[in-house]
Amino acid sequence: MDNDDVARLIEGLMRPESYPGRVETVEHIETHISHLMLAGDFAYKLKKPIDLGFLDFSTLERRLHCCEEEMRLNRRLADALYIGVVPISGTPDAPRVEAEGSVLEYAVKMHRFPQASLLDRQPLSGSLMLRLGERVADFHAAVQSAGPATGFGTPDAVLEPMLENVRAVRARASWPENLSRLDRLEAWIHERHRTLTPLIERRLRQGFVRECHGDMHRGNIALVGDVIHIFDAIEFNPDLRWIDTASEVAFLIMDLEQAGEGGCAGLFLNRYLERSGDYGLLALLDFYKVYRAMVRAKVLAIRLDQSDLEPDEAVRVRRDCTHYLQFAESYTVPRQPHLLIACGLSGSGKSCIASRLREVLPFIHLRSDIERKRLFGLRENARTASDPGSGIYFPSATDWTYDRLRRLASGILESGYDVLVDATFLSRSRRRRFIELARRHGAGFAILALEAPLEILRQRVMHRLASNDDASEANVSVLEHQHAERQPLTPNERMHAVVIDTSCMPPFPEILAEVRRVLGMEAPEAFRQPRSPNA
Repeated sequence: MDNDDVARLIEGLMRPESYPGRVETVEHIETHISHLMLAGDFAYKLKKPIDLGFLDFSTLERRLHCCEEEMRLNRRLADALYIGVVPISGTPDAPRVEAEGSVLEYAVKMHRFPQASLLDRQPLSGSLMLRLGERVADFHAAVQSAGPATGFGTPDAVLEPMLENVRAVRARASWPENLSRLDRLEAWIHERHRTLTPLIERRLRQGFVRECHGDMHRGNIALVGDVIHIFDAIEFNPDLRWIDTASEVAFLIMDLEQAGEGGCAGLFLNRYLERSGDYGLLALLDFYKVYRAMVRAKVLAIRLDQSDLEPDEAVRVRRDCTHYLQFAESYTVPRQPHLLIACGLSGSGKSCIASRLREVLPFIHLRSDIERKRLFGLRENARTASDPGSGIYFPSATDWTYDRLRRLASGILESGYDVLVDATFLSRSRRRRFIELARRHGAGFAILALEAPLEILRQRVMHRLASNDDASEANVSVLEHQHAERQPLTPNERMHAVVIDTSCMPPFPEILAEVRRVLGMEAPEAFRQPRSPNA
């Protein structure tokens, strides 16, 4: 069909009688590559007959294939929404959806849900972000990985779409203030790609290139009732979904951060990392955040180039395109990292306060209880019934756990991210190794030392065990052993410490201010970004 036929078809599909069943009104939503018709209880998605290079919907056969792929891919994360591929027959002026006859077009039929269910149209909660982190981590663990022979996820396959984004924006949105920014971004992409090539190759060999969703942002996630649906996966280009899982994670984090939701981005990222154990993705995260911001800029630039754009919409699209270019460049600025260790006996409140801190500061949170179990191939809430010094808590296992925490913290700092290490840190020697780690990376350092009377700690430990909802397995016997073995902070350590008696907890803003002061931490950029114009 040519453009006139498409325009007539869309006009015809605005009539309720074009659809089966009872339809009273029809709503039309248009993107740069598709038309979505909201009719009664259902939504019908049609692909525009276009060829943009990175996608080709130019023939009916190609559009049918992509509709079928859309069904296969989206049933992985939104099975309840997707119904099937249906034909549209009749004529452009009088179309008939799901009717017999010569096929004009195909559409993906979905159950309709309220647009207010989309995550970009509702307030976000911390609990939702934690659930979303778990959902995405579990999805990535389940989908197929690509072998090196497939050609997916190679350094060249990573670089080419990044440069194509630059070319597409430069060709369509080349007003003066953007050109110099595009030049800087292109140079940075080349430089970082050269540096990261060995890591990109290693992650491909290790199986981190998988058949992902490919377009995971707030506008493609809906909370319907209490169910999370992640829909509209990329079906039109395998190269854009067979990607490193780090790229997928980066898209949602970038989308949250540009909307002023840095705290939610941090919660999602931390829960994803805790669930997956893939802390190595942090070395690539800013690289892929730049790429994802540039994808958004490219989509907007393509929309600018389409003839049906109204003047008012053109002003908004141009403004938003520049916003994403500015945001992409913000990720190229180096950061000063910080290292905070939260220490104290079991029940002192380390994980509780650490979890609150990571909601308002951009910490990557490492928990010894989780990482110890990961070393033994156990899920975080697994119960081993180990006594002190036995099971997964024998002395060498504790040494291994602290060694893992130190290696992970080093990689996180090297990637430019702040890290909060949550462990008992009973011995001065273990605390000293982390002080030395901070010095080696030029990172700000502080100790969050939590204390409480022993009897209160006993009560907390027993209550936590009874609730059975925490990674810690410490019981009263473990607590007594810790109390006997602990080595108090030295005078030098206290110079870098925030000491808190959690039996009479000070207000959290006071704790936050003191942690920032000792760390020498400014308000983090991602947590104070203004919202985008259309957020």
